[in-house]
Amino acid sequence: MVLITSMLILSFAAWSADSATVVSRRAAADFELSADPESSSWKGVSGITFDTDNFGKPVAGHRTEVRTQWTDKHIYFLFTCPYQELYLKPNPQTAADTPKLWDWDVAEVFVGTDFSNIYVYKEFELSPQGEWIDLDINAKKLRPEVNMKWNSGWQVKARIDKEKKIWYGEMKIPIASIDKRPPKPGVEMRINFYRAQGPPERRVYMCWRPTNDPSFHNAAAFGTLRLE
Repeated sequence: MVLITSMLILSFAAWSADSATVVSRRAAADFELSADPESSSWKGVSGITFDTDNFGKPVAGHRTEVRTQWTDKHIYFLFTCPYQELYLKPNPQTAADTPKLWDWDVAEVFVGTDFSNIYVYKEFELSPQGEWIDLDINAKKLRPEVNMKWNSGWQVKARIDKEKKIWYGEMKIPIASIDKRPPKPGVEMRINFYRAQGPPERRVYMCWRPTNDPSFHNAAAFGTLRLE
């Protein structure tokens, strides 16, 4: 009975006893994006949180939550992002990649499945206005004009709650775009989560797994995502 109870708890959680591992819960079916943590699609799904910068120093007032689920076709991520100031690109467009989106407020997922070459992975960025960019990364040869030619076919949705000073961002990524393996419980990926927030003079950067580097692109710092 103890074993069964533990397994049930784990299946509803987005964490594990290993602080470097995040667990993605299997969803009953694919669903429409809402950018709403209170929606029926996200009810009962726990998340991981982070509020430290690249070097592990606390960043007050920006404790970020990430929840994740998966199906046979997609993996989902939902960010809850408290903020003190928004720094948004004027005249946003959401029909195609936004070059240099990382210069503005964003939530980011870096995910790789090649454990023999950890510096090859995919990068997904989403802004509070629903702008996006997805990139095919080789961290040893960073060339944004080349990296952004790749297209994952993902979907995004974002929403700003100005009264609570929180913005929400949701991602729906085709698993086939990031992994050749069929999704099933036990499959693992390498992953990290990030945020960049605020105007240049008061800009803050956050990582789930601190990179100990000014850049987010230290793949050796990634943690693990496990499908359950």
